[in-house]
Amino acid sequence: MHEHDDMPPLYFTYLNRFDIEALKISDDEIMAAVEEQLATQGRGEAVIEPRMHLEPGVARGHFNVLRGSLGGEVDSAGVKVVSDFYDNYLHKLPSELALLLLFDRFKGVPKAIIDASAITDMRTGAVTAIGAKYLAPKGAKVLGHIGARGTAYWNVRLMDRIFDFDEIRVHSRRRESRDAFGAKLERDLGKKIVVTDDWESCIRGADIVVEASRLTEPEPLLKTEWIRKGALVMPYGTMSAVEVSLADIADKFLMDHFGQARAGRFGALKPLFDAGKLHPGRYHAEIGQVVAGLKPGRERDDETILFWHRGLSLSDIALGHAMLKKGEKLGIGQRLRFA
Repeated sequence: MHEHDDMPPLYFTYLNRFDIEALKISDDEIMAAVEEQLATQGRGEAVIEPRMHLEPGVARGHFNVLRGSLGGEVDSAGVKVVSDFYDNYLHKLPSELALLLLFDRFKGVPKAIIDASAITDMRTGAVTAIGAKYLAPKGAKVLGHIGARGTAYWNVRLMDRIFDFDEIRVHSRRRESRDAFGAKLERDLGKKIVVTDDWESCIRGADIVVEASRLTEPEPLLKTEWIRKGALVMPYGTMSAVEVSLADIADKFLMDHFGQARAGRFGALKPLFDAGKLHPGRYHAEIGQVVAGLKPGRERDDETILFWHRGLSLSDIALGHAMLKKGEKLGIGQRLRFA
């Protein structure tokens, strides 16, 4: 006899890539889930562990391991493992593939295993867009976006949903990727996209600047002098692409979670911390505190605001939960027996 023979049967839900597509989750559903998560986090009803990296050392790639626990309506703990392998396009595979595990946060019972490859892109775009909602200059009309991978698509799509930009400029290193990116955005957003051949014409004078490049080594390609006073700048590339002087023009500096500022050796603003230009004394708030109404966001038109988000397990958990709930309503997903 086992000591737990009277244990109730346990099941979890499996949502694969095709299930996620069948859910047809809308832009507004994505943003609602992440905005609510940020507010819950801002109120302190969450636990976040800094992300960890695993580098197998056999290919140009690494795994990110994100962990967290979120209160509110979501009421789940979760772990996401996302791989990021640069050369996957040679194998006809996406560079990023991910799995999210959701657990009951009181009893630790598994609730779901979810393909989180799309979730990663969507939730990153949502945090960028919600950051812009609270921090961008009023009536922002010009977006300058560096980078063309999956998260970049959702950045532009969800921000345009909020701002309906007059001008969207995009640039990335490989011509074929930036041209394809521009064409996809034109098709999906129904407006002209300006694809630039260089960083400066993409960024100079834009109201909102996003840097989501994929450099293999840090290189200051984004020049501080191109940033107009009063702009919102959101750098989150894998490696730093900004000048250290970017910190000097920032009137306000925000993050999604301050504990992640120094985590790992990757990060868009790491050199600014290493140089002592960004430090706890420079923090204005976490974006969740702004969303929850506990700290002010933008207060003046001429404030230059720097917002660095490193991606949070909490956003994955919130969006995964929203998908799980929608799947239950629509009868999408597989119920698997655990014990």
